[in-house]
Amino acid sequence: MPPYRGLISSDWSECLSPNGPFDFMSFVYPELTSELTAIFRQYTGNEIALSEAMKCCRGLLPAPISADQMDAYLDEQFVYYTGVSELIEDCLSKNILFMINTTGSMGYFQRVFCKKLLPRVSALSAHPGLTFPVSGSDPDALFDLREITDKPVNTEKAAKHFQISPRNILVMGDSGGDGPHFKWAAEQNATRIASMAKPSLKLFCVKGQIGIDRFFGLSYEDGEPRREADEMRVDFRELMPFITDRLAISDIRHYTVGV
Repeated sequence: MPPYRGLISSDWSECLSPNGPFDFMSFVYPELTSELTAIFRQYTGNEIALSEAMKCCRGLLPAPISADQMDAYLDEQFVYYTGVSELIEDCLSKNILFMINTTGSMGYFQRVFCKKLLPRVSALSAHPGLTFPVSGSDPDALFDLREITDKPVNTEKAAKHFQISPRNILVMGDSGGDGPHFKWAAEQNATRIASMAKPSLKLFCVKGQIGIDRFFGLSYEDGEPRREADEMRVDFRELMPFITDRLAISDIRHYTVGV
């Protein structure tokens, strides 16, 4: 295989998909929805560590989620934003490595790829708290993510493993939980894309004087409720020209988020 032209390392929940990382738990145990939603907002808002959030979730669940329960959830509720599958396919066809880098569970994505609900990516960084037996449908490179600070660590590991220059890396995220990833990307002069940007990410970038190269989709203000119907109207295929342009130039200009 020829060298990859670049690497996209992207968050998943509320970035490429309207689903949250704990939604499958709420599906199996709907009575826990309020508590699980509160935990999700706490760690994406940088109020608690991911390890603490996962500990809280484990304490709430009466029993671990099985593969059958995960499949039932995926069959009924799995969804991604318009054009996401095509974006991944287009990246693969152009020899751009697409890496899902998420606080979501490893087992969730193992079942997603086993059921062929998404094009199989080459690299996956996810939380190992729920992991199913190894399968031939798993991505080639798997990285454990236990804290949000592992996102940049795992992106760097993937880039070294696949011999990709930092200047050919694009990082994508939506919330303050992606802040450390954006900070690392800025230090590496890698591209930063804010997808469905939340106030917590914009505030993190303002405080850290971190530039955002592209806002894509909706950009929320503090206190503004999510508009999922509008999010689903955003077509991620429209992001491809920006990606290919970025990988074709080395002199990258950065635009700092305004307060």
